[in-house]
Order: sequence, then structure tokens, then C-alpha cells
Amino acid sequence: MIKGNPDKKIVVVMPAYNAARTLRKTYEEVMEQGIVDLVILVDDASGDDTAAIAASLPRTEVRVHDRNRGYGANQKTCYRLALAAGADIVIMVHPDYQYTPKLIPAMATMIANGLYHCVLGSRILGGHALRGGMPLWKYVANRFLTLVENLLMGAKLSEYHTGYRAFSRELLLRLPLDRNSDDFVFDNQMLAQIIWLGYIIAEVSCPTKYFEAASSINFRRSIRYGFGCLHTALRFRLAKLGFARPDLFP
Repeated sequence: MIKGNPDKKIVVVMPAYNAARTLRKTYEEVMEQGIVDLVILVDDASGDDTAAIAASLPRTEVRVHDRNRGYGANQKTCYRLALAAGADIVIMVHPDYQYTPKLIPAMATMIANGLYHCVLGSRILGGHALRGGMPLWKYVANRFLTLVENLLMGAKLSEYHTGYRAFSRELLLRLPLDRNSDDFVFDNQMLAQIIWLGYIIAEVSCPTKYFEAASSINFRRSIRYGFGCLHTALRFRLAKLGFARPDLFP
């Protein structure tokens, strides 16, 4: 529980796929923060021991998809289970240990005190991305996409592509997540919906690590993701101008 807010239930969700090598280390650091009530891990039909390792961890609820449904579909299950468990604050932490769980208390406190309903761990703030090993082409793509998205959606985020995110229960209940993609662009659509609803998104500087066991999409899927992000931002702008009303933005 958070000091001053003992009534807040904090749930960490982990969308997992072949994370057996890094899961236990990530989990241990999550629990070392001393404020997490429950971890929910959703295994998207991994081919390794991810689910078995998760099942051995205390205060962990495990759900395994019967087939690989995609990163977005995994998150949909994560948030549905977290809300059903009574979470007041939900923090997504990738089990590949790319993002340090040590920021959990800071992110949770920013939501618990009522300042924000969404907090992102940004790799760009503080210049951590390249120092942490982000490939140069990914960094350039991140900066380009973020620039275009800020222009089209009228926001000022340092990046839209981090997987380290915290949400309030109120916000998750308002988002039409089932309308979003089951693929990687889900992340981007979710942030666009938050901006559409008028919520302010906070960011904290987050160190990151790129290494062999850290999950990362390949170049071809990155191109597909990039066009998906641009398409989402364009749909947002057209909806704002009244030329369209996509289902993403009710």
C-alpha cells in the first residue's frame, strides 16, 4: 500500500510471451518495492516455461491463452482481470526486465494522490534510450512518430511507445479497449483514446535495457506498427475536425 493511501489496491500486470529467462528477476524487483498487492501474468501461449514459473510465484494470478492472440489481446485480458480483482491502480510491467520496476512507487503515488490517471515511464526523458542500447533506427523512428503524433493529436509527450504504464481504475473503466487492435498498435490506440477523453498523461524518466532476452519486434513488424500509429493519429485528427467518428473515439 502507498503511504497516506492505505486503501488503494495496486495490481501489476505482466503481458508475457517467452519470458522464462527474466520473469523471476522482474517479479522479485516488483515485490521489493513493498506496495504491490497482486501480480497478474497473462501468458500468450509461450513456448517455454513462463506459465510454470509464474505459477510458483507468491501473490501471482496466472492466465494462459489457449493460442497466441497478440500483444494487444494480452493486455485486454490483463486489464480485465485486474479490474475484476478490485485494482485501484494498475501498472503494466513487461516481464523481460527491460524497464526497472523501481519506478512503481513513484508512478503509483502520482495516481493515488489524484494528480493523474495515467503515468508513462519514458525512455526518451533523460536520454536513457540510446545509452540503454536502443538501436539507432528504432530511436529515430520513435522520435519521428512521436513528433507527428503530437502534431496530429495536440499533445506534448516525449514518446508514445513505452511499455511501462500506470493507470487509475477510473480511466480503465472509461476506455473502450475492446475496440482496439489485438496487435502492437493497441498501445498507441490506448494513449490516443486517453487524450481524446481529455486526460493529462504524465511521464517519468525511465532507464531501459536492451539485451538478448529483452522482447523486441522485428523490423518488418516495426514498419507495420509505425504505419498503424500514423493511421491512429490521423483518425484522431479527422474525428476532432468532425470529418469522421471512428469507433476508437466514442
